[in-house]
Amino acid sequence: MPTSVRQLEYLTREQIDQFRRDGYLRLPLFLTPDGTEALLARSKQLLSEFDLDTHPRTKFTTRDDEHVGDDYFLTSGDKIRYFFEEEAVEKDGQLNRPKEKSVNKIGHALHELDPVFRKVTLENDSMKSIVRDLQFHHDPVALQSMVICKQPYIGGEVNEHNDSTFLYTDPPSALGFWIALEKCTPENGALSFLPGSHLTTPITKRLVRKPGNTGTMFEDLVSPEQAPSKPEGKYILEACMPGDMVLIHGNVLHKSEKNHSPHTRFAYTFHMIESPPYAQYDTKNWLQPTAEMPFSRILDVPNSTVVPCGAGAAKA
Repeated sequence: MPTSVRQLEYLTREQIDQFRRDGYLRLPLFLTPDGTEALLARSKQLLSEFDLDTHPRTKFTTRDDEHVGDDYFLTSGDKIRYFFEEEAVEKDGQLNRPKEKSVNKIGHALHELDPVFRKVTLENDSMKSIVRDLQFHHDPVALQSMVICKQPYIGGEVNEHNDSTFLYTDPPSALGFWIALEKCTPENGALSFLPGSHLTTPITKRLVRKPGNTGTMFEDLVSPEQAPSKPEGKYILEACMPGDMVLIHGNVLHKSEKNHSPHTRFAYTFHMIESPPYAQYDTKNWLQPTAEMPFSRILDVPNSTVVPCGAGAAKA
């Protein structure tokens, strides 16, 4: 049923129009203070309890020429794993600060494996209402979740990008849900967006696994001659308070600066994509579902079964 005639459950008509126009939407205080504190406390508990000796010093970066791509990363889709800030790891692999102050992010199956994060992601009536109101997907599935720590003074810059490059479907269908667990400011690396860029910036490349699963690389979807010119416009910084959630269209350009402050910038983020037959997800993507942990359906859709591509379904 079109959004214009169906009864909205959470969003207003104006909010939906703003999302469609700008490619992102901030929802103040989506989580209650208690709900926000529960995620933040659990994040810090995970950092405190993980055994450093059982986790390689994998550094996370989104630079085109040096994207993370080892086996620890490639097999993290159905696990909870820890990735370090580049400046926290010395050349000999040793950390130069406590592990709790070294981790860049925790990922990628928090929404599946941890009850606190699962409750917010897959068992949240307000989240389901937002998905129904947006009418962005027919039958969305969740496939990736992370706590991003943005550590004091070393929390790395994230360059201009769009999420569909990293979670590619045909056609593109990624949608991000980004929840601030702490105050996000210009000093500690709040997100910035280029409004409307989702309407003018096609997906020109995608992150794929290298042959033999030896790492990751970017694959061009169009030739350099066909690549569009850099979009014009002014980035808008979205400062957030704890509990605010930002909806992020998979094609909208966004970025964050390095954390120059003494404060962390914890945030929880997860993504949805469309499921077959509306969009296809294939075995070239870096993140793959497993037989034990297929991508989880967000909405209850009767008489429909989601079979993840790469596990018996059609491939793009």
